[in-house]
Amino acid sequence: MTDIAARRARRAIVGWWLLGALACVLLPWYLSADKTLLQSLPGVLGGADTASAVVQALAHGKSWLWSVIVGLALCAVGVALPGGRRQGAWLIAGAGLGLAGLLGSGFAIGARGWAFESLDASLGALPAGQAGLGLGGVLALASLLMLFGLGLARRGFFRGDLFIACAVVGCSALLLLFVALPVLRALAGAFFDEGGALSLAALAERIGNERVWGLGCIAGGGRCGVAWNTLLLGLLTAAGTTVLGTLIALLAERGGRRFARPLQGLALLPIITPPFVVGLGLILLFGRAGLVNQGLEAAFGITPSRWFYGVFGIWLAQLFAFTPIAFMIMRGVVQGVSPTLEEAAQTLRADRRKVFLTVTLPLLKPGLANAFLVGFIESMADFGNPIVVGGQYAVLSTEIFFAIVGAQYDQGRAASLSLILTVFALAIFALQRRLLGRTSFTTLTGKGDAGVPMALPAGLKRLINAVTLPWLAFTVVVYLFAFAGGFVQTWGRDYTPTLAHLKTAFDLQWGDYGLVWAGTAWNSLFTTVRLAAIAAPICAAIGLLMAWLLARTQFRGQGMFEFGALLAFAIPGTVLGVSYILAFNVPPFELTGTGLIIVLCFVFRNLPVGVRAGTAAFKQIDKSLDEASTLLRASTATTLRRVVLPLLKPALVAALVYSFVRSMTTVSAVIFLVTAENELATTYIIGRVGNGDYGVALAYCTVLMILMTLATALIQRLVGERSIGRRAAPQP
Repeated sequence: MTDIAARRARRAIVGWWLLGALACVLLPWYLSADKTLLQSLPGVLGGADTASAVVQALAHGKSWLWSVIVGLALCAVGVALPGGRRQGAWLIAGAGLGLAGLLGSGFAIGARGWAFESLDASLGALPAGQAGLGLGGVLALASLLMLFGLGLARRGFFRGDLFIACAVVGCSALLLLFVALPVLRALAGAFFDEGGALSLAALAERIGNERVWGLGCIAGGGRCGVAWNTLLLGLLTAAGTTVLGTLIALLAERGGRRFARPLQGLALLPIITPPFVVGLGLILLFGRAGLVNQGLEAAFGITPSRWFYGVFGIWLAQLFAFTPIAFMIMRGVVQGVSPTLEEAAQTLRADRRKVFLTVTLPLLKPGLANAFLVGFIESMADFGNPIVVGGQYAVLSTEIFFAIVGAQYDQGRAASLSLILTVFALAIFALQRRLLGRTSFTTLTGKGDAGVPMALPAGLKRLINAVTLPWLAFTVVVYLFAFAGGFVQTWGRDYTPTLAHLKTAFDLQWGDYGLVWAGTAWNSLFTTVRLAAIAAPICAAIGLLMAWLLARTQFRGQGMFEFGALLAFAIPGTVLGVSYILAFNVPPFELTGTGLIIVLCFVFRNLPVGVRAGTAAFKQIDKSLDEASTLLRASTATTLRRVVLPLLKPALVAALVYSFVRSMTTVSAVIFLVTAENELATTYIIGRVGNGDYGVALAYCTVLMILMTLATALIQRLVGERSIGRRAAPQP
């Protein structure tokens, strides 16, 4: 190791140790229920609710905190030693002791004493409990994790690279804490009865009943259970969106250039649209006061009814909402089909129909499987459309919601239903991986491909035009109705244009003390923008860092690391929201009711997109660029910042835009996390829909879409485009 690298390593070790030491001595260790951080700082050497870890251990009976203090003392011995394996051993021992004591006591000791009755019976009652970790505890935890990673690097793990070791340890801890732990905590709740005792009978009672698995709809004696309803709806939506997305992708890529740009714009609509806008637009068309029912009544005297509400309404709304996502997946796959293979088949005297069935279609299998998986999971996790147009058709996402927020407040039942939802999602995920197996679908290589894509068979082209063009026209009509509904007096009775709904939500007045944000929606809009703006860069940074670790490094457990990074994609948003409620409402991490828990949910719900975008981008960047920077004695962190990051601007834009927009429009994952102080735009809209105030809800949706379009343009402007030095084509 060079002198420069040795000095950098020593500064890193000393810096992380100092952070941990200062956190234990000068910062409040616990969260205070009635004081902010600034109010707590003067009491660091005083009261039990504001004292630092050292004072808590010495004066307030928190003896279990000595493990953290002793662990940092052992790390201090390692800090004083020269770099090498011996230093690594001291760092690992000290950080390991500190982490074991901090996390062990954190989960074992609650606000009033032992968190488990068995500990209370075997060890006796504690004189005092503890609150959740405050700033001091969180910084000490981060310090110990980094010291542990640095110790591993000193012992020769991760090729001795300190940055890689800290990145792997830090990212793994984040995945365990904010993905694996909440999900396991929530699903484990299904196995305990109301008294907190382990009981398989309680699980069987919650999920093995007529409400969940009933088949009354087949026998003609009633309704089917919510599990069958959800599974049926998921399969119908997945199949419908996959077929429609594939047909539209073929139209965009093989149907002529005139369709490419309009379809690209259409594909962006569901990304910047709240998930229930389509449902609201369909209500304006097919609802009891919709144009279709009014027209039928005027023409044939048919009394308006609620025929649209139910499985058909949800399925139609989900088709409109999720087909563009399948289209984006399939469009990239269709573009990747090598024209040379199609030309080779035609050279062997196969007609276009046979070439499509035997060459083109089999090469689309990965895209078809991914589109089906995405459609299925999106359908199961969808909460907005079932709550808006579901009527009496119950699905798991709405049942989980009512189990948590309803009068019954049954966390065990919510956990049991979440378990069913998760099993469905993971089963489809595993089935997809098994069907694709190890088959190779590679068609893009380093060799040039000057072939011309084959034109679509005549019969297939007629089918595509007959299905997709009316569907696309219908999509435009639904969105137009959704927007128009926010600017008429009362849909179905009075179509007079008005801005009254917009004024109700976003009224501005001038009072005695200046501008007054008088509209009822301003608070939810400001809160949503603030939390989404905080979450987006964090999500993009962690996602791209994980992508770099997966694409550029090799370490033990990399497969589990990748599974954890993508696990949030396979977990429906409803399950993730329930899991955060159950995991973070008790020590050591008491976050329920705060804006921080919403930010964390935003970050880790959208994290897989950043990982996937970054992984795809890294495959285009030659490793020789990293190696050249390393040969010039740049550290790994410097190489990432100065060489790799400028080439990742497209992936960075994708991660930032997706995270921000999805945070602004998500509803299923955060419906359980909002409070009166932290109301979000989507929950405000859901509340208005529940009250039948569709005009204000749709006006708010229009404002959201305009805002997110501007935010997308701003992010692209701020990040910019990557600059690749290439010669310009010669002028003729």
